[in-house]
Amino acid sequence: MTTLAAPHEPHASAPPPGTTPPHGTPGKGRWIEDWRPEDPEFWENGGKQVARRNLIWSIFAEHLGFSVWLIWSVSSAFLLAQGFAFSAQQLFFLVAIPNLVGSLLRLPYTFAVPKFGGRNWTMISAALLLVPTLLFAVAVQNPGTPYWVFCVIAATAGFGGGNFASSMANINFFYPAAKKGSALGLNAAGGNLGVSLIQLLLPVIVGGAGIFGLVKASEGGIHLEHAAYVYAGLAVVATVAAWLWMDNLRSAVSKPREQLQVVRRPHTWIMAFLYIGTFGSFIGYSAAMPLLIKLNFWVPEPSPLGTGIYFAYFAFLGAGIGSATRPLGGWLADKHGGAKVTLGAFAGLIVSTLAVLWTLTQLTPNPTQDPAIATDNQSWFPWFLTAFLFVFASTGIGNGSTYKMIPAIWRTEVERSTTAGTPERTAAIATSTKQASAALGVIGAVGAIGGFLIPLAFSAPWVEDPMAATRGALMVFAGFYVVCAFVTWAVYLRTVKAGAVSRVNLAGAGI
Repeated sequence: MTTLAAPHEPHASAPPPGTTPPHGTPGKGRWIEDWRPEDPEFWENGGKQVARRNLIWSIFAEHLGFSVWLIWSVSSAFLLAQGFAFSAQQLFFLVAIPNLVGSLLRLPYTFAVPKFGGRNWTMISAALLLVPTLLFAVAVQNPGTPYWVFCVIAATAGFGGGNFASSMANINFFYPAAKKGSALGLNAAGGNLGVSLIQLLLPVIVGGAGIFGLVKASEGGIHLEHAAYVYAGLAVVATVAAWLWMDNLRSAVSKPREQLQVVRRPHTWIMAFLYIGTFGSFIGYSAAMPLLIKLNFWVPEPSPLGTGIYFAYFAFLGAGIGSATRPLGGWLADKHGGAKVTLGAFAGLIVSTLAVLWTLTQLTPNPTQDPAIATDNQSWFPWFLTAFLFVFASTGIGNGSTYKMIPAIWRTEVERSTTAGTPERTAAIATSTKQASAALGVIGAVGAIGGFLIPLAFSAPWVEDPMAATRGALMVFAGFYVVCAFVTWAVYLRTVKAGAVSRVNLAGAGI
């Protein structure tokens, strides 16, 4: 029986039964030739340890990618303090641009894993984070930097958004089907947590705010470039760590043409639609929340902290809750089925979004930045924050459960069309794993577009009153979640008559 081959020896002989297979050592190529996570003996005799090591460093690299991707979500709120005269609509568009670029890059990033290897592409994608961070550092130090230059630099932050697709596609190859939900949930949660931490730590790093009195704001003014230098350094660390401790899987290699077959599958687009509702909401709300708090609950006078709710103290909480609940969604999906958990997540999104909308109807619009109005609105902030945190919790659970559903759908279709224990099924499962990884990237790319549309809807340049634009957007979002819930039920949960299951409907398959 063949086990894990050493990275430099494609035809290495198998160790005696019962011994621990080699884990691979740092060096040129670092390819593992034989990888069989569905084999219990293989998994327990070394495979699990290799998978865990790759998962740990994948999480670290993806975490940095998300932080860089969302660096504009909170730094944009500090640009006015540094002398940049941008309108609220310009700021909302600025935080939306990285989300659009990141979503578009997820497709090529997914295909890069089978082309170059998971370890190799992690090194490249981590190194690319130096572009948006160093450009950011240069631009924010010059008050004369025009708005269009900021837009271009914000677009390069999309490199961090692409990291998610390649990271998830890579980890999908390392784990057996029964553990994919938890593994992908942890991997994604580690990345999503980067959103929360950048929103928590950037104000501290740049000297814009403390942390609830535990850390004081800098007396030397705001220096946004400090955050850029910190994350540029961490990008170097991630690149080196991937080179030293990650692996490429020969079994993950495939041609882009083979991967692109997933675009012909109905479930790719059904799940992409649902993922807009879960992850698109998570990343879109994460990008917009600092500005929503600032515009509705805070005014800059009197300085230095102004009147009302200071956004830097609370902006990170939503993304933190969404990140923490993502592995919970994966675990619940492993236990109860992804479709049931996803339906519950959309139900939570409908209720909590309507609750946020209700709190906003109680606020007084404050276009003149009047401290008295900010004080009045402040009393509604606990209700607003609580409702929004439930929104984020629902997105996190839905993110974890939908990503459990994707490989389960592909495997279920294989099991329905092949006979257990046959070479045909073994080969078909291997192919379905590759296609599921490609589907993760396509679905992630489409889903992330929600991160662009949500801030754009909140800014709504076609609506004169910003508060009216925000309320209208939330009404549309709640309606969209109703449609997503119906689709989840109709395709993956609805009871159908015997013989009436179409090639699309997989109800009753335990997905």
